[in-house]
Amino acid sequence: MEKLTLANLPTKIEKLERLSAEFGANIWLKRDDHTGSEISGNKVRKLEYCAKDALEKGCDLLITCGGIQSNHCRATVAVATKLGMKSAVLLRISEQPPVKGNYFLDKLMGADVKFCTRPEYSNSRGEIMEAMAEEYRKQGYKPYVIPEGASNEIGTLGYYNCMNEIVAQEKEMGVKFDTVVVATGSGGTAAGLHLANQLHGYGKRVISMAVCDDVEYFTNIIDNISNGALAYLPEYKDAKLDRSQIEVIDKYVGLGYAISRPEELEFIKHVARTEAVILDPVYTGKAMYGLYNELKPGGAIPQGSNILFIHTGGMFGLFPVSEQFEW
Repeated sequence: MEKLTLANLPTKIEKLERLSAEFGANIWLKRDDHTGSEISGNKVRKLEYCAKDALEKGCDLLITCGGIQSNHCRATVAVATKLGMKSAVLLRISEQPPVKGNYFLDKLMGADVKFCTRPEYSNSRGEIMEAMAEEYRKQGYKPYVIPEGASNEIGTLGYYNCMNEIVAQEKEMGVKFDTVVVATGSGGTAAGLHLANQLHGYGKRVISMAVCDDVEYFTNIIDNISNGALAYLPEYKDAKLDRSQIEVIDKYVGLGYAISRPEELEFIKHVARTEAVILDPVYTGKAMYGLYNELKPGGAIPQGSNILFIHTGGMFGLFPVSEQFEW
């Protein structure tokens, strides 16, 4: 499966010396928050495949969905605009939102925006996006619908390639990571890492820190996507993946998706003041807070581990919650 070249790759890996000393482990950061500016974060790796597929099918409009501060929606709008395509996003809200953060960028780059409630999003987002697509067809467009997070079989190839990229960087650096940690909100990033880890026998422990839902939900999602992606890797189409190697930790969902507890915000502030690394409140803040706690005595990750934390971006989503921080 071919892809577009949109992201600044490979992204660098850097060691967090002060946090390593504090956490009691060797912690490196994979800077996927540096894949670009308007397309920054993990989503663009997946969108390189989805957008290529859309162009090959002659589509001229990308439709996708997410929360009001969705990094994926913002990245999709940016990719569509960069490729000369129209974009439309379905955003989940509880009340009329202020035009801030990623939502502001969606509008700035010209996306059509449709809102839905949380129950509508949970139960009917696929049907709503298909209805949107039908309306655009009537207007003469040829739409291409991308699921939440671009977390499908095509999109997950972005993180299949990322794991291969990581292993190549290990060789260059003379370092071997025994554990890879990533935030998980729709499963596609984790599925790609899991897929490459198994197919190539890298032997790493891939830990998905859930930011919503639970272990069973994400285990099923990751298993389904990674098995489906084999169809795009002909040399591995008959491979058998081991579901038992999927590791999800759901202890740090907290109050729920995109809802922050005071201790999570304090942790984000601490990391910023220790390493000048900006985590976001939806994904990386919860995931690294989980890593910090799992390195404590009795946690799931042993002290002294060589850990690669994948920074999946999300800085724009931090600004709309600035008033929640205590100074």
